[in-house]
Amino acid sequence: MKDITKLSSEDMEHVELIVLDVDGVLVPRGTIIEQSGNRTMFETKKIRESEIEYIKKMHEAGYKINISSGRSLFMLMDMFREVLPFVSLTYENGSATWNKGLVVQHTNRFSEIEDVRKQLIKIVDKRIKGWEPKEFIITIHTTSRINAIEKIVDLFPDMQCIWNGEAYDIMHKSQTKANGISHLRDMLELNSNEVLAIGDNYNDKDMLDVVDLAISADCDRVGGDYYVPMPAGVMMWKILDVSKEKKDENI
Repeated sequence: MKDITKLSSEDMEHVELIVLDVDGVLVPRGTIIEQSGNRTMFETKKIRESEIEYIKKMHEAGYKINISSGRSLFMLMDMFREVLPFVSLTYENGSATWNKGLVVQHTNRFSEIEDVRKQLIKIVDKRIKGWEPKEFIITIHTTSRINAIEKIVDLFPDMQCIWNGEAYDIMHKSQTKANGISHLRDMLELNSNEVLAIGDNYNDKDMLDVVDLAISADCDRVGGDYYVPMPAGVMMWKILDVSKEKKDENI
């Protein structure tokens, strides 16, 4: 992988859509969650003001911006309230996309998810911190890996279970960020070589594999064409700098 400072105007020549992961890219990893009975409390993170401005400037430069995350729609809307006019939100690991108020669901696996959920709720383990509220996938926050969770998911061959170091994301194998990008490209009438994506975690791997220009924010977990350290503002600054160079070349 090359350092992001090596990104050139030739690399960006065909890019129309920029896809940004959230945790580990726009905000630090980690979710503070507490659950007791019917009450669930968790912290909503906010992106830096500087990165809000970068997103606005990338929009002004003509790029389409997509936020792709395993988080729920209501949490993403809260996190990105200031830039909602300029972005689309693909949420819960590629399950659906919000774009200017319109929600398009990319896969419907309700019955399969419910079958797994009914088995998982039987687990009683002090290491379970809480279940994050979601529509299409199951996210269980734990203090460490729990063998009982993984064994139950293994009973369902069409399901996948991703441990990210703090939580399990459990979903159908069709629920991937790559699938979300594929549907988003169709919605925006774009080709695969017109997409740049940045991610840092295991659930980003399939997304980075299907785009023409992939950037890793954690080379120990996912690969890419380029590497950028957190925060993503460094990458967005470089994209804007390269875009300016490209415009100057065309004058």
